[in-house]
Amino acid sequence: MTEVWRNWAGNQEARPVRVRRPGSTAEVAEAVTDAARAGRRVKAVGAGHSFSAVAVAPDVQLRLDRLDGLRSVDPDSGLATVGAGMPLWKLGPLLASHGLAMETMGDIDRQTVSGAISTGTHGSGRRFGGIATQVRALRLVLADGSDVRCSADERPELFEAARVGLGALGVLTEVTLQCVPRFALHARDTALPLAETLGRLDELVEDNAHFEFFWFPHSTTTLTRRFARLPDGTPLKPLSALSRRVDEAVSNVGFEGLCRLGTRVPSLVPPITRLAARAMSAREWTDLSPRVFASSREVRFHEGEFAIPREHAVDALVEIGRWVDTHDEPVSFPLEVRFAAPDDIWLSTAQGRESCYIAFHQYHRMPYERYFRACEEILGGYGGRPHWGKMHTLDAEALRPRYPHFDDFVALRDALDPTGVFANRYLDRVLGLAPRATPVTAEGATRATRATGAA
Repeated sequence: MTEVWRNWAGNQEARPVRVRRPGSTAEVAEAVTDAARAGRRVKAVGAGHSFSAVAVAPDVQLRLDRLDGLRSVDPDSGLATVGAGMPLWKLGPLLASHGLAMETMGDIDRQTVSGAISTGTHGSGRRFGGIATQVRALRLVLADGSDVRCSADERPELFEAARVGLGALGVLTEVTLQCVPRFALHARDTALPLAETLGRLDELVEDNAHFEFFWFPHSTTTLTRRFARLPDGTPLKPLSALSRRVDEAVSNVGFEGLCRLGTRVPSLVPPITRLAARAMSAREWTDLSPRVFASSREVRFHEGEFAIPREHAVDALVEIGRWVDTHDEPVSFPLEVRFAAPDDIWLSTAQGRESCYIAFHQYHRMPYERYFRACEEILGGYGGRPHWGKMHTLDAEALRPRYPHFDDFVALRDALDPTGVFANRYLDRVLGLAPRATPVTAEGATRATRATGAA
């Protein structure tokens, strides 16, 4: 038996029967072929930053950290091909050295490229889609061990599905991204009353290239975050080393201490969150985009997130706030609210509609099930689609009507992997069983999935 693998949040674990660390596409193909021949299932894992069990390995775990190279880059076209195990924190500086940048990023850069696109990771900005919309080509190993490439012109159906493929169609080994010229961001953090933020929401979303906000449900204060895009060569005014250390001390060490106190004395959580909301200070800085988009997150938490049509954002947030106010439920972490453009990717949460993403969190030592279930039900009432890498309890029956191309994706999965080589309990739940697969009845995530509803 191999060592126990756990994700970043600690709520998912696996005890794979074998761990392999392929260094090439050929080695990935060999690992998949060997596993399929032995009747074992295979899951690739990146940084382990998914809160759901999407990457939990029942049998053979492929760790892609050796597939982290920059394969090619063309500053003129902006196309860059990277190994699927390339972490985003490493990719940003590499692209910058060639005068390029990713068009947009999320607020965490610990994920690998393949993990980020496979689960539908996104940033915020109504004119920008998720990271998967920047993909121009993919290379992946299918269940029969074949090494294939896909793009808008080559195997376009596979490309439409595999950009947010959940690891269900094959193991990604290379990703080609459409990058943009390197640019800077001017960031402005401002605390605003909740009523003002909600009242001005359309204006704030429309007037800023990137806009998001955080709201502690027990408080009436939001931290709004606005980014303006500036051309390369703009004088930079980054946060000082002292400011970063203070920010990390307050946001990470200090907040961890407050959360631990709230865990021991739950009645203190509402005043603690109001204190945290008042402590959110105004600040401005300018830096290269990767250093502004992403921030450090050291305090562990559980997280769920749903995408709803943007026009329902205010109603949904008011409803969540009303639920918290009328239930004895201490919520120690803020809601995070972001926005994204529509896209055409089959299982993207933004497929076909401009979206508002509402993420709900809870400190990892505190109960979260009742609060998360309430958020899921409220956001589901607005047609909410769950982030594939975050916690939810929905199954294929509930998800099918929320995605116009759900059956197209499942049909392609069934054709490419009829025996479920890439399946696990999570994929069996959210996609249904492959036609010649047997259900995954035991895997290392058994204990972890009880709490997330993935069992």
